[in-house]
Amino acid sequence: MSIAPKEFLTYINGALDGMVQIAEALGEERVNLRPNNMPNTNSPFAILTHCVGLTRYFIGTALAGRQVHRDRDAEFRAQGTVAEIRQAVHELQQHLPDDLARIHGDQPCAFPEAVREPHRTWTQGRFVLQCYKELAQHHGHMELTRDMMLGQGPAS
Repeated sequence: MSIAPKEFLTYINGALDGMVQIAEALGEERVNLRPNNMPNTNSPFAILTHCVGLTRYFIGTALAGRQVHRDRDAEFRAQGTVAEIRQAVHELQQHLPDDLARIHGDQPCAFPEAVREPHRTWTQGRFVLQCYKELAQHHGHMELTRDMMLGQGPAS
């Protein structure tokens, strides 16, 4: 089975753009809030910050070889403005077309020394699939969070 790397770009950008749209819909007054009655959830800003971090890691570091500092725990505590998270996503998306064009799905990780031990044996295709899986999952989390915060969900 083969799929062109640019095909993934549509899905990855779709998830990222969808999350930015949710942050914009929630606005400054809600983007850093957690849903009521759900203490173990994350704010939309934190979720999207985490998505930027994981994409930089799975695609930027593992496949393109860019060394980026990532503090995964801090991603979930992050706070900021809608404009800041929109800019972070935009900057990330500027690298994605070139990064994905380098991928050879069945080949080993392009930069195994740059990734954590459990990921060193992954193929390049597995990194892209894992990245998309995480983005799709978190996009869904943000949709539920938005619905609850806007009074459209069961926990309103």
